[in-house]
Amino acid sequence: MKAGPVASWQLCKALIRSMGEILFTCGSGKRVIIVTLNVLGHDIDETVARALEGLSIESASDLQKILRVETYNAQAAVYQRLQATLPIFRSRMGAILFLISALLSRGLDAVQADRDDPTLPLVTAPFGHASQEIVNLLLCGEAVANVFDGRMDLGGGMFLKGVSSNVEVGFLTLLESLNFCKVGQNLKCPRWPIWVVGSESHYTVLFALNTSVQEENELEERESQIRRAFDAQDQSGGGGFISVEGFHQVLRVANIRLPQERVDNLCGSGFIVWSEFWQVILDLDRSLGGLKDSSGLMGKKVFDLYHFNGIAKSDLNGQLAAGGSETPPVQRPRLTKLKVSVPPRWTPEEFMADMSSTSSSVGNEQDSKDTDMTKPEPPQHAPVVDCVRTRWPRAVCNWVGDPPSIV
Repeated sequence: MKAGPVASWQLCKALIRSMGEILFTCGSGKRVIIVTLNVLGHDIDETVARALEGLSIESASDLQKILRVETYNAQAAVYQRLQATLPIFRSRMGAILFLISALLSRGLDAVQADRDDPTLPLVTAPFGHASQEIVNLLLCGEAVANVFDGRMDLGGGMFLKGVSSNVEVGFLTLLESLNFCKVGQNLKCPRWPIWVVGSESHYTVLFALNTSVQEENELEERESQIRRAFDAQDQSGGGGFISVEGFHQVLRVANIRLPQERVDNLCGSGFIVWSEFWQVILDLDRSLGGLKDSSGLMGKKVFDLYHFNGIAKSDLNGQLAAGGSETPPVQRPRLTKLKVSVPPRWTPEEFMADMSSTSSSVGNEQDSKDTDMTKPEPPQHAPVVDCVRTRWPRAVCNWVGDPPSIV
């Protein structure tokens, strides 16, 4: 049965509930502080536009003078107040008021304690970009500055703080595909298949309608187990290498029985790199704790993702690419459906051998309609695909129409 269109009241209800859950997460489930404007009258719908029309804020003290701060402990009261004040949160002041609500719900002392460097701004000049502390505050309720799991001990009593527990909505970033950071499993594998996607300019959303995209088969669970054991010993800030001592701990925790010759080869340089270790695991028989599967088919997955950009730039008639127009690109919401295929795990030798045999087979049967019909679509690429691959390595994506934009 096909679902019908969503009514506007259902959208409002979902928005209010989401806002309330975020604020309760910031308040550790105990309290919520809702910040609105004291210049509003009782009939908020009519007075929002009029109140904001002549509103001028030149300093923090100007803003503080017009804030109304209210504390709530019961969910019903929070949802009721958010519903009553929804017009102001949808106005041009809405984002900053919700941010202040989240900060106060967490508590300013707790926010400063969460951060690695409390002297840095939470909102960066000149464009008002949110810091990672703000993103994490809204996703996990703690204003930590990093995206890895748990804490990273730097020695000498110094450590960096990451995300301490699993979250409802996750986070992926283009920066990980560029090896600038490593997002931990807490943010990569949220309770619901919804991810905020970070790019150089702003944030977009990636989501699935089916929660099964998060489910792992036996081999994927084994991969996650090995990766968690490795990351627990990685003190490089997500650089992907560990010490020899840490490596032996990984082998014990993950119950991997490597031949001594391979252990010596990996430890020869004094540190172990994840990519080299992973290739050894792929070529190690499952009976020894590896992932080598004689069948050659190791859990191929096919599923749909949806990417939403609220202000996607549309290049009309290819004018930007041609450099022939001074007109700025049109910005409008764009929802793109991605067909995602995660191929089986192969060792490099098996992959190349299979590609060679497949190419030969296709070449010999070019005249066959059946072959043409079953031939997979060529993979498409856009920056969002790089983000998807940080969650599902080796993923191949296809879509119809304009490529999904994360800028």
